[in-house]
Amino acid sequence: MSNILPNDLLSLLKGDPSFDYEAFVAVHDKEQKTTSIRINPLKDFPIENYDIERAIPWCENAYYLKMRPVFTLDPLFHSGSYYSQEASSMFLDHVIRQLNLNIHPIKALDLCAAPGGKSTLINSALHKDSLLLANEIIKSRVNILTDNLVRWGNSNTVISNNDPSAYGRLPGYFDFMVVDAPCSGSGMFHKDHSVVNEWSLANVKLCSERQQRILSQSIATLKTGGYLFYSTCSYSNEENEEIVDWLIEEFDMESVAIEVDSSWGITITESKSHQATGYRFYPHLLKGEGFFCAILRKKAYQETFSMKKIKMEKNGTSQNIAKNWIDDTGHYSFIHHNFLHIFPIQYEQDLQALQNVLYLKNAGTEIGELKGKDLIPSHDLALSNLVRIDLPFINLDLEQAQNYLRKEQLPITINTENLKGWIIVRYKGVNLGWIKAMPNRINNYYPKEIRIWNL
Repeated sequence: MSNILPNDLLSLLKGDPSFDYEAFVAVHDKEQKTTSIRINPLKDFPIENYDIERAIPWCENAYYLKMRPVFTLDPLFHSGSYYSQEASSMFLDHVIRQLNLNIHPIKALDLCAAPGGKSTLINSALHKDSLLLANEIIKSRVNILTDNLVRWGNSNTVISNNDPSAYGRLPGYFDFMVVDAPCSGSGMFHKDHSVVNEWSLANVKLCSERQQRILSQSIATLKTGGYLFYSTCSYSNEENEEIVDWLIEEFDMESVAIEVDSSWGITITESKSHQATGYRFYPHLLKGEGFFCAILRKKAYQETFSMKKIKMEKNGTSQNIAKNWIDDTGHYSFIHHNFLHIFPIQYEQDLQALQNVLYLKNAGTEIGELKGKDLIPSHDLALSNLVRIDLPFINLDLEQAQNYLRKEQLPITINTENLKGWIIVRYKGVNLGWIKAMPNRINNYYPKEIRIWNL
């Protein structure tokens, strides 16, 4: 019997004769955090400076670290050069590539997206000309989602703050849908014993009902033949295999199995009613936290959202301003609340459609605020993967970079070339943000709402 795990949970797991109960209990009785990162392939990253243990086998550009650094104090974390993400959840990368969803441009929805780990992964794994919509229903969590996607630096992203039911107004729109559903969280017990007291069978039932509501109200937005990636950080059948069976029965979906290397330690399961394939991650079998996922394909006929009824508004925005700051090839400019944005031109009509039916928090890359004939560059622009490489810049050392991230005053002596006006500051060759060089001082334009507070 475990000193940590709830007896009700253990009783359910012991019902599987192939399950290694003793090993499962032993690994959970010892609280242990695994540290893993995923590198942004579009930004320079000095991997040799990090204490890498080994690569994560089911995700490209992802690694286990031997020691957990203080990410808050690493300028490269704030630059979007990498993301600290739990290793098991990175299995999504393998799924995308196995389904060949990275070969051609597609439209993807991350329905429960905050804080942004899966959204940034999707953004890197899909074809570069794809469209990603990252949605978060909880208003207080949308800002962190936005911050993380801004750091990642891609312009093909829309961020929304809507209830899942809103996506019923976009029938048959998406090729790929990710639902990392709110759950009872038993998969997190290994790394955080403090959350064990929050678990109960009643909460499992509540979460299962919530998961069904989320899926039933949003599944219409997936087109016929489209793929659903459903996942939780729960060990409970009610939230995992039983939900998969319910999806098959209610929405005419079919299970999709993908190849998995047996050496990875992933447990392949079958649901009770339809023998649908699921993938379970147990911390006593692999280096990662508890996780479940399944892939389903929509067989049912789904009517599709008609773009013909979208009336395009006349765009009077100058298309020349952004060129001074960014490589806008294949993009168009538009103004939203006096801020200049760029967005892929192939999705101009799509953005208009999304604006008509959803509340959008952000779209594309914000270039800057227009004030008369001047443009005050946005922080988003500095972190963009499209920002011009010939803009003036100053390299900072670690102490200077940390001071910049705390929004402290920087000494004028860093401006050794006597540059004037707007200047990008870099750390190890990667952009951090903007400063403005004045005759006798340097103004720090790092956004105060995301500055770091500890050293």
